[in-house]
Amino acid sequence: MLVAAKESDLRIGSGKSVRFEGERYGSGISFFHVHNEPGQGPDPHVHPYSETWVVLSGSALVRTDDGEANICAGDILVVGAGTTHAFRATGSEPLRMMCIHASSRIEQTFFDTADERFAGTPLRD
Repeated sequence: MLVAAKESDLRIGSGKSVRFEGERYGSGISFFHVHNEPGQGPDPHVHPYSETWVVLSGSALVRTDDGEANICAGDILVVGAGTTHAFRATGSEPLRMMCIHASSRIEQTFFDTADERFAGTPLRD
């Protein structure tokens, strides 16, 4: 079986990022193809499965329950199941990365940026 998904059909709102949920296409994975301008990124959230990020261009600051990391083009980062995390694009160029979810459906729970589980450290400039 061969199934094609058009990027234009997967865009999130008026932004440039794309959300693909594999279940609809017979795939066991889902992903976000992120295209964020500097300063953009999701607030703290968690998934019941691991998430693997492949940074294609740009850079980001990532925060988890365990600390933080700076990532840039060429880096691969794995966030374990149940790990609260957030990121913000940094630097002067857009962040482009694939955020691969080990699930045919994207499941995420967002927290208030002041939530104790995230040590009250929102990622804002």
